[in-house]
Parts: sequence; structure tokens; C-alpha cells
Amino acid sequence: MRNKVIVRVAAILTIFSILTGCTKQPELYRYSADFLELFNTVSRIVGYAKSEEEFKEQSDFIYNRLEFYHQQFDFFKSYDGINNIKTINDYAGKSPVEVDESIIDLLELCIWAHEETDGAVNVAMGSVLNLWHQQREEYQYDAQSAVVPSKEELEEAAKHIDIRNIIIDRSSQTVYLADPEMRLDVGAIAKGYAVQKVSEEAREFGINSMILSIGGNVVTIGTKPGNEKWSVGIQNPDWNSKEDITPSLKLADLSLVSSGDYERYFVADGISYGHIIDPATLMPLTHYKQVSVVASDSGIGDILSTALFILDIEDGKKLLQKHHAEAMWVMRDGSVVYSDSFREYEKE
Repeated sequence: MRNKVIVRVAAILTIFSILTGCTKQPELYRYSADFLELFNTVSRIVGYAKSEEEFKEQSDFIYNRLEFYHQQFDFFKSYDGINNIKTINDYAGKSPVEVDESIIDLLELCIWAHEETDGAVNVAMGSVLNLWHQQREEYQYDAQSAVVPSKEELEEAAKHIDIRNIIIDRSSQTVYLADPEMRLDVGAIAKGYAVQKVSEEAREFGINSMILSIGGNVVTIGTKPGNEKWSVGIQNPDWNSKEDITPSLKLADLSLVSSGDYERYFVADGISYGHIIDPATLMPLTHYKQVSVVASDSGIGDILSTALFILDIEDGKKLLQKHHAEAMWVMRDGSVVYSDSFREYEKE
């Protein structure tokens, strides 16, 4: 099964270091919390608080909000009393589904992303993506059983990816898929959007110094004590290398989103097939190993990192400039290409 029982590391609080500042300021302690299975990934938050009790209250808030979005945006699993993305898929071609406003907000962003990227990001491609997902699942259980979906299967599935068939009615707060064979797959956007929303809610809750790392999505809230920026590393896509792909980035109130083909993939006939699919060819992309984006908004960063994985570098740079974001591409040969100001984030 894809989703195991969601496990929370309960005894989550560990003091790593004690920081003392001005005599007028309270001592702040560094704590961390790890969560398992939210958004099908390992999550970690690190923050500074006056006490274990204060941080526990903060971490409970973060966990509960992440869990809310995880359940709303899940397109594989149903939850009692919740109409989520899977519910919308289950009722495709049958009837509109009344949903929480968070889903409508997400899907409106998804439709905007499709227009903004000229179709490079398309959450209506679930029928196609599911064929590839099935083979990745097979590969996990039996590495010899995975096969590449046939051209005929892919082309048949691609008849059902017209994003105009997502019908949103804000007045009744419903979503309807007009094509019975359409399936939504919001994986390219949902996690980044959710992490951004939670970071905004965290600030309203009174959290001023924290970093959220939810799989490949990192959001920094404020700075560390002493106005020091957070140090954020980028995973080297070459698992066999012990070298950092680039120096750590120094970020404050910014997000870092990375997309790559080194975690979710399968191998068939000696060829590796990643999870990011080109809407034009219906095949996995082979241009880059990894794309990392720094943006002010994690949801936009998620959109950009997926789009940049599909676009050539020059078109990708134009899209970045439009959204005041920066990026780093790791090429297939291991070389690295940067947008104009990306490396400024390596400096304090």
C-alpha cells in the first residue's frame, strides 16, 4: 500500500544548543521535530523557542495544519468525513463534489499554472501519470516486473487530460470533472502550496523563527536568533557522491524547492525512468538530473521547479525573471548551470 499509518515522533523535543543574546532578551533554545508520512515524505521542522512547552505547542500546530492539507490534497486515499482530491476523481463524470475552500484555492492555482507555463504543468494528467506510477510501484516490489507503458496506452490516456474539464463553482463550493476518464494528480503543486499556506498560518500563530523541510520543499520563517539567516543545503542528485553540489544557501523568509529524477523512478531494460513527465511526449524528461528554485512562495516554487525541468534553460530563465525567482540546474553530466543571481544566496 502507498500510505502507511501516519506516524508522529511523539518525544520530539531535543535541545541542540542554547543561545544567549542581550540581557533583555530571553534565552532561546533550538528544538527539532520529525514527522513521518505526511505528503508521503519525511518532514522536519527546526525552530527556536523559550521552552520545550512552547516549541511543543508550535510543533503541534504545524503538524495539525500539514495533516489537514495532506488529507485534503491526497489523490490516493480517502478519509472519513472528508471530500478530497480522490473524491473528486471518484466522481468524475458523475456529479460535482462539495469540497473545502482549500481545494478550490489549490485547483485555481493549478489552472493558473497550466496557463502560465504553456501547459508544462498540468494537474489534469492523472490518467497518464497513473500509468507511470503503477510501474514505479511494481518496481518497488519486484525490480524485474516494471515495464514502460506502451505508446497506445499513453495516447489513450492522453485523450483525458484537457484541464478545461475541471469545472469549479465557487458559489456552491464544488468541483466537477466533466470527463469520466479524467483524473487529477496534484503532486507537482500540492506540497509546495501546502507548505506555503502552513508557513503563513504559522506566522499568524506567532511563530517567528522556524524552518520547515517537507521532502524537497523548504520554507524559512524569519531568521535564527541574532538575525542570522538559515543555512539550507541542496541534496546532491548523485547518491554515490559525498560532495556538496553547491555551498549551503542562506535564506530568510524564502523557499527552496528541488525537483529531480533520483528518488522516484524505475528501471526497465537498463534504462531509468523518472517521475516528471513531459506533456508533449508523455515520456519522462531526460534533460536534467535536478532543478532547484529559490522563490518567495513555495507553491510558486513548486510550479517553477516542475516547469523548469521540462523547459529548456533559456525559456526557464525567462519564466524565472517573470516571477522574480532564481534556479540551479544539474545537468546529466553533473555540470551545474545557474540563473543570473542564484549564487547570491550562497552569501550571508
